Amino acid sequence: MRLGSHLTRRTALAGLALCLVGAVPAAAQTFPTKPIRFVVPFAAGSATDTLARVLGQSVSGDLGQPVVVENVPGANGQIAASQVARATPDGYTVLITSNSTHASNQALVKKLSYDHVKDFEPITKLGSITLALVVNPSVPANTTQELIAYAKANPGKLTFGAGSTSSRLAVEMLKTAAGVDILYVPYKSNPQAVADLIGGQIQVMFADISTTLPAARAGKLKALGVSSAERSPLAPGLPTMREAGLKDYELTAWFAAFAPAKTPKDVVDILNKSMVKAMGEKSVVDTLLAAGIEASTSSPAELAAFVNSETTKWAAITKAAGIEPE
Repeated sequence: MRLGSHLTRRTALAGLALCLVGAVPAAAQTFPTKPIRFVVPFAAGSATDTLARVLGQSVSGDLGQPVVVENVPGANGQIAASQVARATPDGYTVLITSNSTHASNQALVKKLSYDHVKDFEPITKLGSITLALVVNPSVPANTTQELIAYAKANPGKLTFGAGSTSSRLAVEMLKTAAGVDILYVPYKSNPQAVADLIGGQIQVMFADISTTLPAARAGKLKALGVSSAERSPLAPGLPTMREAGLKDYELTAWFAAFAPAKTPKDVVDILNKSMVKAMGEKSVVDTLLAAGIEASTSSPAELAAFVNSETTKWAAITKAAGIEPE
């Protein structure tokens, strides 16, 4: 009897163990088993690209699989966002993006090729970045006030480039607040616009500190100010637009990660945990800060709420700038 009872107990415990293993979602047991693709909606060299590569290296080490960064620039991120929205929802395709695809485009484009809420599963917020106002050295202005004065005296003579909605709206806000006319030239990505700014094809631009300050320090551009409410610790010598007399001016771009809609929750949770861990590593934080990016994270639910509030915010910015959806 005792032997039989002991065997019965062992059998029961074994069965319980099997049940517990079975209770773990299948995706969580196996994910990831192959390389993960980070799709970036902007060109190599952009702040979003820099963030994706630094993050990808850390996530790869944490999850034990390669992370491949793929740049898909164009249409203010629509092409990349649509591609990810249509991807298999298994966690192996992730959009590393900015407010362009998930807050700004909604106010700038009449008919988007994707739904920024229904087509995606939020993973985590990744950080934010300040933009710098820079001009070609040929522009006779060394301060924002001097640029505004020159633009007023020469309406329509200056042109500005932008490869992201943040860059475009930053100048549009300047134009509205200062009452000046500067012509818009669209680009697929900010690095391309910065190259033309240096070459003199365009004269004005607001772009990520990481893609503008190196050129300014080398004398290829003149940096006049920053878009944030407070001065940037990376460029403490540059005044804010508010200091230049543009009351209430503030614009800061942000970054986040999204998976295709219907990606299993347990897979999203694995990605969230790995990315949050990565963004907390000192080496990652320091590397990103050197590129002008201030790291920050969130839960998927917090990111969803943030996207909702930011969509409303950017709609208000667009309306105030007098921009009609195209």
